Amino acid sequence: MLPLNGKRPFSIRRWLRSTSNRTFIVFPLLVIALELIVHRGALTIYLWGTPLLPWGYAQYRLSGNYRTLKGGGGPGIEIPPERIVDTGIYAWTRNPMYLGHLIFMLGLAITFQSIPTAMLFLFHIFWFQRHVREDETRLAALFGDAYDAYAARVKRWIPGLA
Repeated sequence: MLPLNGKRPFSIRRWLRSTSNRTFIVFPLLVIALELIVHRGALTIYLWGTPLLPWGYAQYRLSGNYRTLKGGGGPGIEIPPERIVDTGIYAWTRNPMYLGHLIFMLGLAITFQSIPTAMLFLFHIFWFQRHVREDETRLAALFGDAYDAYAARVKRWIPGLA
């Protein structure tokens, strides 16, 4: 039941269910806390990994905004797009938002040279792959042959590779 103002009250559980909240806020904070604990208050940052952090976040945010603008629907697959978006970055990769998450997590692992963070990144490669396959099943059911043609033309992850 919604309150009189029509807005849902804040729920930490609902907030944590958001993949973007976990990737771009919770995981970095946990990684920094873990690194501070492990290294007794000293934080070592390897700068050559840091460009991946804004790149990953920007790719997630900008491709999500583009998808919503061009395809309609919501920011996630829960409110699917009304049209296939096959222009812009979506002409190169079918999953630029998820790829942005992975680029960001790789940036965390490299920036902090942390084995637990590298394990988090590796886990999420498989986690996102599972979600992509579920999303693709939903999109193929929604758009039929048009989605199949798009999937045949555009790589799932990395242009020219996979």
